[in-house]
Amino acid sequence: MNERLLKSLYDIKTSIEEIDLFFADRPKQFDQFRKDVLLRRGIERELEIIGEAMNRILKEHPAITITDAHRIVALRNRIIHGYDSIVDDNIWAVVINHLPTLSMEVNALIARMGE
Repeated sequence: MNERLLKSLYDIKTSIEEIDLFFADRPKQFDQFRKDVLLRRGIERELEIIGEAMNRILKEHPAITITDAHRIVALRNRIIHGYDSIVDDNIWAVVINHLPTLSMEVNALIARMGE
């Protein structure tokens, strides 16, 4: 694996950590997310970064194993190009249900690259 792959993996890792930091001083609750436009936009931006990094990974390393990699890119495209059809419930579901798995997989890939 090369340096560009490692950078993209770190970009994903950093964006997930940034999303977690948004909740450092508050509970991870959907109502808070829905009411706070800055929080929603911040999370959407980090998901855009994650999706773009994943897109770069898939272009150069299509055999890489990351759960729902193509759906991650599709979410990025939806946020950017279909911004007017974003549903808060769907974004929240990604944050709660899918980012923990993505984080584990990315961290494992980074660790393997360090071996």
